[in-house]
Amino acid sequence: MDSTAQIPGALPGRMVDALVLGGPAMWAIAALSVLSLALIFWKLWDLLAAGAWSGGARTQAAIEAWARGDLDAAEAVLKDRRSLRAQLARAAMASLRDPQLDRAGAEAETARVARNLLARARSGLRGLELAVVIGPLLGLLGTVAGMIAAFRALQEAGVQADPATLAGGIWEALLTTAAGMAVAIPAQIALSGFDAVVDRLRHDMEDAATRIFARASTVNAASDRERLRAAAE
Repeated sequence: MDSTAQIPGALPGRMVDALVLGGPAMWAIAALSVLSLALIFWKLWDLLAAGAWSGGARTQAAIEAWARGDLDAAEAVLKDRRSLRAQLARAAMASLRDPQLDRAGAEAETARVARNLLARARSGLRGLELAVVIGPLLGLLGTVAGMIAAFRALQEAGVQADPATLAGGIWEALLTTAAGMAVAIPAQIALSGFDAVVDRLRHDMEDAATRIFARASTVNAASDRERLRAAAE
């Protein structure tokens, strides 16, 4: 057994050796891996800040108050809430209460807000998609370049070619393929997970908007009562 395998400090050296053996493609893959990892951690923080895993309990409470006709209480529950579900529900309620908008206009305004919120939820995912596609391609490029170099060296050696030298050149070339897949696989797993979270957010936002607009008659009746009360006073 190689004694350096038991030395923790030997690992960075081996990583540098792999980068050198892999050539420019390996350096590009290493940079891509760092960017992908940073993007994954940033996206986790971004979705956490957007309330992706909060469950939307406050939004549900606001919708229940809205359904009872307690409009001010519903909006008070959502006040200053930063989750995407709460922002969508607040926008839907504000649109329905806006005297300058009819129902069609309120629906259009709510849909516009929903599109913007979902676009924000999906921000950064294109970068992960790129890593999934580019990682294996860079690995393949490095492997092809390494194989070309190995067979060229074999041709130049002629009859005195050493099969061990050829085998060494091949496994060095294959390093980039392995590295490219090592970057693409975690990126694909993260991308699938984030897509699932965004799909869940879209479903919850659509459900919230549908429930709010289904109670539009309650809103109108409450508004009429408010106007009558104000006129009587």
